[in-house]
Amino acid sequence: MKNFSFLILLFLVSTSIQAQFKPVFDQMKLINHNSSFNRQISKNTINRYSNLTLDPHRTTLFESIDNPVLDTTKYNMYGDLRNDNPLYNEKSSPWMVAFRVTMSNISTLVIDRYIFNYNFSRVGFNSWKHNIKTGWEWDKDRFGMNYFFHPFSGGMYFNAARANGYSFFESAPFALLGSLEWEYFGENTLPSYNDVINTPINGIFLGEIFYRLGSNILDDQTTGFNRLLRESAVAVITPTRFFSRLLSGKVFRTTTEEVYQKEPLNVTLASGYHRVNQGNSNEEASNSLNFNLNLDYGNPFEKRSRKPYDYFKVRTDLDFGVGRKIIDEISGFGMLFGSNAQIGNLEMLNGLFQQMNFYDNKTFELGTIGFGPGVISKLPINKSTVLYTDLHTDIVPFGGLSGRHGPDTLQVRDYDYAGGAQVKLESTLNLGGWANIRFLAYYWWLSTYVGTAGNSYIALLKPSVAFKLYNNLSIGFEHLIYYSDRYPHDFPSVHSVRTEQKIFLQIFFEGFKFKK
Repeated sequence: MKNFSFLILLFLVSTSIQAQFKPVFDQMKLINHNSSFNRQISKNTINRYSNLTLDPHRTTLFESIDNPVLDTTKYNMYGDLRNDNPLYNEKSSPWMVAFRVTMSNISTLVIDRYIFNYNFSRVGFNSWKHNIKTGWEWDKDRFGMNYFFHPFSGGMYFNAARANGYSFFESAPFALLGSLEWEYFGENTLPSYNDVINTPINGIFLGEIFYRLGSNILDDQTTGFNRLLRESAVAVITPTRFFSRLLSGKVFRTTTEEVYQKEPLNVTLASGYHRVNQGNSNEEASNSLNFNLNLDYGNPFEKRSRKPYDYFKVRTDLDFGVGRKIIDEISGFGMLFGSNAQIGNLEMLNGLFQQMNFYDNKTFELGTIGFGPGVISKLPINKSTVLYTDLHTDIVPFGGLSGRHGPDTLQVRDYDYAGGAQVKLESTLNLGGWANIRFLAYYWWLSTYVGTAGNSYIALLKPSVAFKLYNNLSIGFEHLIYYSDRYPHDFPSVHSVRTEQKIFLQIFFEGFKFKK
C-alpha cells in the first residue's frame, strides 16, 4: 500500500500538466521570485473573479501593497479568501478525528495483509503485546520507505484533522497519533524511533502542502463533470480529506461562494536529457529522461499578516531509465512564522521556515528535517531586471545519510541516522524577459547518531541558465556538482565528487487557477 504513494505522486504531476487554468490577471502579470522570465507590471486595475467581488470599488495592485489595513480584510490582493470560511468548514470533535486516523491505519493494514500479503502486516494480540513490552529500536527499512513513504502517511493523518476544521498547529498532534498507532499495532516489527520522528514532522510538511493544493483545486460552486474531476484529484492527492468530505456530504454540496483559502500557484514543468557522470569525468556516464516539477505557492511580497504555509516552495525530480530509484529529489520549505519588510527597493519576507530534503539516487541518499530562519528577497536592478534570493540557515535535528561508499542495492538500511545543520542559498536573476540565470548552493554538516560514527560534509552546487523560445516556453541547461567529505572515527576519510548535466525544455504557468 505504501508503494502506491508513488502512483499518487505521478498523478499529481499529470494533473498539473493536464489541468486547465486561468491567469489571475487579464492585463497584468505579477513578477514572482520563481518566475522563469521577467514580466512587466502595469498600473491596470486587477481583474478578479466576479463571484469573489467584495465591493465595486477595487484598488490597484500598488494601492493594495501599500495599504496598511490589508491584513484586516477578508480577501488577499488577488480577491481570494485569506482563511477557510468557518461557516462551511465546521470543526469536528477530537474523538471523531482520532477515529478517522484509526480508520486510515486499519484500511492500510487490511490492504497490506489481505491484498499484498506483506510479512510485517501479520499482526495480532501477540505482536501487539510484544511491541508494547519490548520497546523501541532504530529500524533497518530502506531509505525510500523511511524518508518518503512514512512521511506521506503522516500527511494523511495530518489531513484527517486539517480537513475537518482544524488549524495547522491543531492538526499536528494527530500526525503523531497516527504514527504511534501504526508503530505499535500496524506492524509486527518493533516500533522505531526514526519513524515516530519522520512520519509526523515531515508528514506535517507534506500534509499542509497537499491540503493547500487541494484547496486550490476544490470549488464547491461547481457541478457535473467539472466537479467530478476536482473531487477525484483530491481523492488521489489526499485520500483522508476526500473520505472526510464524503462522510460529511461536502463532496455533493453546492455553495454560492468560495469556501477555501486560495493563493496564487506558480507551476514550472521541465523535461529533458539527464547525464550523471562517474565522478567528475565525462567519459563514463549514465543517461536518463528527467522530469522536474516546481511549485511556488503564495506571494511572499504581499504585505499582510502571515500564518503557516501561506508561502511554500517544492521541487520534485523524477528520473526514468535508472532502475527503481525513480524519485531523485523532493525538497522544499514552508513558512511557519513571518513578516514583510522593505528597505528602499529591496522587498523581503523574513521568518522561521520548516525544511524537508529527500535525495535518493545511485550516488547518495540524503534526507533531512530542518528548522531555522530565512529571508526571501526581491531586488529590482533596473526596469526589466530583477534579482530574487532565498537564504536559509537551519538546525537539522534528524536526518539520514548514505554510508561512506554510497548506497547499495539491498532492500535494507544502507545509511546512517544523523543530525547537524544546513545552509541553503537560491538566487535567480531575470534578464528583461528573455533569459534567467539561476544559482543554487546547499551545504550540510551531519554528525552520526546511529551507524558509522563520524562527521560528514555535503555540498550541492547547481548553476543553470534558461532562454525564452516562445511565450512561457524556454530551453535551459543545468550543471550539478556534488561534493562529499566523510570523516569516520574508525575508518579512513572518504572524498568524492560527482557531476551531472541536464538539457531541458521548460514551461511556466504563473499564478494560475483551475478554470470553472
